[in-house]
Amino acid sequence: MQKELDLLLPLLNEYNDNTVNDIALYEGRLGNHEVTVMQCGIGKVNAAIGALTLIGAAAPGLVINSGVAGGTGYGAKILDVVVGDRVAYHDVWCGPCGAPRGCVQGLPQYFEAPAGVLASPVFDRDGVKRGLIASGDQFVDSVEGLAAIKEIYPDVMAVDMESAAIAQACYLKKVPFLSIRVISDTPGAADNAAQYATFWDDAPRHTFDVLVSLLETL
Repeated sequence: MQKELDLLLPLLNEYNDNTVNDIALYEGRLGNHEVTVMQCGIGKVNAAIGALTLIGAAAPGLVINSGVAGGTGYGAKILDVVVGDRVAYHDVWCGPCGAPRGCVQGLPQYFEAPAGVLASPVFDRDGVKRGLIASGDQFVDSVEGLAAIKEIYPDVMAVDMESAAIAQACYLKKVPFLSIRVISDTPGAADNAAQYATFWDDAPRHTFDVLVSLLETL
C-alpha cells in the first residue's frame, strides 16, 4: 500500500524512478545492495503483475515482499513479524483433479523460501517468527473465515492477500522469494478493529528494521 511505500523509500540512498507497465519502480541502494522498490497494490492479480514487471525490469537475485498480514492466533501476536518459511494459497480449489485445496494444479502446495536466507540470524530475535503465510483475495476479519483457512492449514501463522501470488510468479521465473509480514490484527480479538487502525505508528520499527538488517547480512 502507499503508506508502506512512503515508509520504505526514505531508507534508500539517492533513488531514481522509472515507470514500466504503468508501475513506478524506484531504483537505489539500501546498505550494500542495489535495490528496486515497487508498490504492487492489493490482491493477487496486482501482486502477480507487479512481481513479473519487477523481475523483467530489474532481474533481481532475490525478491522480498514486505507488508502486513492478519494473525491467526498461532505462534504470532500483534506487531510480531512473520517470515514466511513457506507461503501457500488458501482460496484455491481446482476441483476433483487430484490437487489438494490451496494448490494450483501442476504447482507445489507450498512455495518455500530460500534456505540460506531463511537461516539468517537476523530472524533469531524477539518478535520475529518463521512460519506459514497463506494468501487469498479476501480480508479475513471473522473467526469463521479464519477457521476455514485453518482447516486447510492448521499451522498457518499469518494470512494476507499477495504473498502466494508473488511467490508463484517468482517460482515460475526461477527467482528466490521471501515474504516478511507484520501482524496487524487477529480476527476474534476484542479490539481487533482498533488494532488495525492504530498499529501503523509502530509497524515500521518491526518490519523495516528486520528488512534492513537482513540486507546488511546478505
